[in-house]
Amino acid sequence: MTVRTQTLMLMQVIPWRSYVKLCKIKVVSLVVFTALVAMVLAAPPGNLPWATVLAATVGIALAGASAAALNHIADREIDTVMGRTQNRPLPMGNISRGSATVFALSLASLALVIIWTLVNPLTAVLTLLTLIGYAVIYTRYLKWIGPQNIVLGGASGAAPAMLGWCAITGQIGWEAFALFLIIFVWTPPHFWALAIARRDEYAKAGVPMMPVIRGVAYTKRSIFAYALVLIPVSYLPVTVGLSGPFYLIGATVLGGLFAIRAYRLMFVDSDRQAMRLFGFSITYLTVLFALLLVDHYLPISGWSSW
Repeated sequence: MTVRTQTLMLMQVIPWRSYVKLCKIKVVSLVVFTALVAMVLAAPPGNLPWATVLAATVGIALAGASAAALNHIADREIDTVMGRTQNRPLPMGNISRGSATVFALSLASLALVIIWTLVNPLTAVLTLLTLIGYAVIYTRYLKWIGPQNIVLGGASGAAPAMLGWCAITGQIGWEAFALFLIIFVWTPPHFWALAIARRDEYAKAGVPMMPVIRGVAYTKRSIFAYALVLIPVSYLPVTVGLSGPFYLIGATVLGGLFAIRAYRLMFVDSDRQAMRLFGFSITYLTVLFALLLVDHYLPISGWSSW
């Protein structure tokens, strides 16, 4: 029997595609991207510690995948009644709860070992707290307390940017808080747009999302309010010296587009429009952090050039 044949047989026995689905690759990719940008911003241009960046990126990616898998385990019962999640590995029976738990904890352990030994202990501790905050505190408790659940749980999703900064500097500064607050304020309008489109499923599962408890109209007004607040919050990197005029102009344009789309949503009774805003919110955050990265290396970055 050849090695190739043995490998193919092993792949047939182990449901590796299901394990990959547990990791929520698309979500984790955005998380890792924000952390990576924070790492680059924390280091002087041309003096990036590549070994630390690589270790931190791998560690944060593994931690994010672990958190996603733990979320699958915690939500396995409500996933069975929601159309969006019925095809996940646990509701489909492709993976047992025990196997998923071993997988998730193994990823978490590996992530913490890598970050502790190859990055720094403070980042490892913050990573552990982030994991607990998302997989336990938010998923098991905050998610069920009421319509402000995603606001209270947004800190876990915003933490990776802070982890990236801490990985390079070994400390938490105002710059890290600036990046953290952008994602923290972005999270509610991002998720509420999805919740509007999926409100019937959340109601069926008994999850008290804002559109279910307060109604769609109230949720749309809240999305618009947060979109407006996000504009000045997105200027925080400028105020703490992380970025300059190039980023400021880009953040203003992006924030304006987000606010306009959120405003229009208030007058349109369409779940499709809500999903479009959800999709745009992902584009918004990705481009915003990309602007931070470009501004960091542009010769015109920094107010001293003006």
